[in-house]
Amino acid sequence: MDVLTQYAWIAWLVLILVFATIEVFTLEMTFLMLALGSVAGLLSGLTGIPWWAQFIVAAVVAVALLLTLRPSLLRLLRRGADPARSNVDALIGAEGSVVRTVTAAGGQVKLHNGDVWTARLSPITEQADVAAGERVLVTGIDGATAVVVPIERSAQA
Repeated sequence: MDVLTQYAWIAWLVLILVFATIEVFTLEMTFLMLALGSVAGLLSGLTGIPWWAQFIVAAVVAVALLLTLRPSLLRLLRRGADPARSNVDALIGAEGSVVRTVTAAGGQVKLHNGDVWTARLSPITEQADVAAGERVLVTGIDGATAVVVPIERSAQA
């Protein structure tokens, strides 16, 4: 077991490098905290404590950092994010007009951005169909189908 304690620093260096590499690709700050915990394990190992105590030190430091430092780092990381929704998320809440009568089974709508989508009525509406020319609101996207409700219905909800 003296050999394990004597060469534990190599294992700590490997863990630090692995965790740091994974962190570069994920940017979730979890592996950064594990890498910093491994640094604490490495430093404790350099003081000569046994390998099992190094592991405990690394685990305690990693958990403490996960609970204290990680949330604030994530807030800082996401603070500068683009608030604009894109892709399918940008279509939720979009208005459009019915091109071909929309029923629970299907139909077509032209959204405010000019795209024509296949559509079906949302299960939350009691209406059987929405005639061509009426206004609708997109409440969800299911594959390539917009789930819509009539504008009048969404104003009452």
